[in-house]
Amino acid sequence: MNILAEQAAKAHTTLSAEVVDYYSAGAGDEVTRDQANDAWLRFRLRPHPLRDVTSVDTSVQLFGAELGTPIAVAPSAFHKLAHMEGELASISGAGAADSLFVLSTRASHPIAEIGAAATAPWWFQVYVMQNRDVTARVVEDAVRAGAKALVLTGDTPYVGRKRRVAGVRHPMPDDHFLVNISPHLPPGADGRAAAAQDPGIGLATIEWLHRLTGLPVLVKGVLRGDAAVECLDAGAAGIIVSNHGGRQLDRAVPSALALAEVVDAVAGRAPVLVDGGIRSGLDALVALALGATAVFVGRPILWALAAEGADGVRLVLDALTDDLKHSMALAGLPNLAAVTRDLVVES
Repeated sequence: MNILAEQAAKAHTTLSAEVVDYYSAGAGDEVTRDQANDAWLRFRLRPHPLRDVTSVDTSVQLFGAELGTPIAVAPSAFHKLAHMEGELASISGAGAADSLFVLSTRASHPIAEIGAAATAPWWFQVYVMQNRDVTARVVEDAVRAGAKALVLTGDTPYVGRKRRVAGVRHPMPDDHFLVNISPHLPPGADGRAAAAQDPGIGLATIEWLHRLTGLPVLVKGVLRGDAAVECLDAGAAGIIVSNHGGRQLDRAVPSALALAEVVDAVAGRAPVLVDGGIRSGLDALVALALGATAVFVGRPILWALAAEGADGVRLVLDALTDDLKHSMALAGLPNLAAVTRDLVVES
């Protein structure tokens, strides 16, 4: 049993059944969720023989930040459900692994405290809420706390229905759900109504966020090449290929099968990143060969957090990076620049 499986098994015995279901759930019949990893397995590798791989370098640069690994932590909500230290432990573990962390708008600790616990670059994921002023204030909190980029989620006009939790999400106490929103609410406002996603946002939101903060804005939730081009034309600094872990539109195409089309459409104008079903260094290597600059993992981080806190997060990221390094060596690839499209074929 590998470390991801060990951490997941431990988390399933540590957490309540309700929390396990909340983190595990996919939308609808969970078709998209269940196909995520298998889609990466459709690709086969064409290794280079007789290459010097005495040393293998997995470092990558993203928007000026030097990271030790292209395997990063995807934004996910309410880490405090998994561990009492929540995002404080997650961001600490990511930093110890020299990995990028993306903090969710739905964080369960104050953003300023999370930023203070960071030891490596981190980004902030943005849900544009019904109350646009509250959205702006929360984003500004993230900038003050040290976020280096914004990740605008574009596939969630409404939260997808999940049968496992008989609705859209696990019942959340207000001190978790509204911890970063309440300070910005006008007197007497309904916090949950103000925090609901705004289904009316469009491409202009990209430029609004950039003007507000001066930070690069990446768009997450892109599965089409033409959509990626629209986002770039509207000012996006990067694209994240994602189907939200299968938690939004069920039967959406797996990220693994959408990635190449998006990379080709972007044509080098901006970094393309990807999440969804990455469970090994080999999966990450396939994604990098298809053109991703970096990959994100989501649920494995939550299971690791529940199992062993910050140390668990570090262990999982280190294990995935070590597996990537080993796979690169066997494929004759001394660094990420050597990972090119001709490494993979679809079987």
